Amino acid sequence: MISNYLGTAQVQKHRAVTLMGSRFDITVVANDSASAERYIDDAIYEIDRIENLISEWRPHTQVAEINKNAGKKPVKVDQEVIRLTQTALKFSERTKGAFDISIVAMDKIWKFDGSMTEKPSDEAIKKSIEKVNYHWIEVDTVQSTIFLKKEGMKIGFGSIGKGYAADKARELLENKGVKAGIINASGDLTTWGKQENGKYWNIGITNPFDTNDFIGIYKLYRWAVTTSGNYEKFVEIDGIRYSHIINPKTGWPTAGLCSVSVFGPSAETANGLSTSIMVLGEDLGLKLLKNFPNYSALLISDKGKVIKSDNFKKGKFKK
Repeated sequence: MISNYLGTAQVQKHRAVTLMGSRFDITVVANDSASAERYIDDAIYEIDRIENLISEWRPHTQVAEINKNAGKKPVKVDQEVIRLTQTALKFSERTKGAFDISIVAMDKIWKFDGSMTEKPSDEAIKKSIEKVNYHWIEVDTVQSTIFLKKEGMKIGFGSIGKGYAADKARELLENKGVKAGIINASGDLTTWGKQENGKYWNIGITNPFDTNDFIGIYKLYRWAVTTSGNYEKFVEIDGIRYSHIINPKTGWPTAGLCSVSVFGPSAETANGLSTSIMVLGEDLGLKLLKNFPNYSALLISDKGKVIKSDNFKKGKFKK
């Protein structure tokens, strides 16, 4: 698409790629096609750099090294990993463990591939979270090390990592002079500037009861929105739907909410909030949100009720 936006010819280019185990849709507005494609390459390289730092699945990453040495020794890591871990631990403290990056050590007793026909026993659920406890994550900012105190522990940044990568890609492109774009990490996204036609970016929040429909469409300028939900990945047993989002304190799937969308300046923070609110539920989740005045939320209960935070703005979010 080419247009004349603010008196300058503008080209809007889009590319979809698989990064961090998810689909990323990267859109940029630039002066010409070649520049736009280069900027998209730059964003991809930045997201790949972050994946090579924090992925728990790639064996050579710093996070994989931390997990490998759980219960053995601290691992020296970049300040970037220290900061991300500190952010996660702050969420853990504020939610009293409803958010916990050590949940990746949980035994996979819940299966969401269609093979599960009965609930795990209470004993199995209790045992599954024995190595999940954020209090056992030790961060030494002076030595720049992270130590997991119990053997078999693991950490992972699936709950904030994609949002963080979207933020960093936006920051990189803004620093390169890119005036507008979207970094969409499977629904965790950041925007800046305006479309090539001069209009705001339109972002739809999916209706979890009809994924071809939207609960609402919102206009974003330089903003972020992330959504956590249970409507795409779940298991149904005896007529009850169990979410793939697990409460790290109990080992049980979350209940009460089927979708949480959080709007605010940073996708990383919005990511942490949407995950936390899904686990905490409506009352405690909205109470948590009051500590983050720049963020607002749209919640959908498992009964279809739409709940908006007191500071939710109708229609347009912009800085």
